[in-house]
Amino acid sequence: MIKTLRVDERLIHGQIAMVWSRELNIDGIVVANDETAGNEIQQMALKMAVPSGIKVIIKTLQGAIDLLQDPRAEKMKLLVLVKTVNDAVILADKLPNIAYVNIGNVGKAVIGEKKTLTQFVMLTPAELTSLATLVELYPETALQNLPSDKKELAKDFIK
Repeated sequence: MIKTLRVDERLIHGQIAMVWSRELNIDGIVVANDETAGNEIQQMALKMAVPSGIKVIIKTLQGAIDLLQDPRAEKMKLLVLVKTVNDAVILADKLPNIAYVNIGNVGKAVIGEKKTLTQFVMLTPAELTSLATLVELYPETALQNLPSDKKELAKDFIK
């Protein structure tokens, strides 16, 4: 079961490893990112950040879809991480049973025109369009950096 699909351009970091993983009581983390799936050094670094007892699987976007569509994945409590809102749309379109879609930390690394939605979420015009699509697929999509932060519904940011 996908407990949360989270957009976080940093993928696995301290907040994910220590705060979100405990809050969600997950068995595993699936990183869905084409670039990371092809970079062994980055994979090792991400895996080292996770507490023991939590399995980490790093796949391409399509590889993650294939993995998460496998009936055996339904038996696990998973956190799925992607770097971009567009990647979240690709997964959400193929995976109908996501408990929570979370926009957590995105846009700080992006150069160019972007709209600041929260302190942690800055989106380009293209990403705002992707966010609207994501909200169509999962209307309860929310912006939330930490589990203790208030969930702000993404639909409230779409004009």
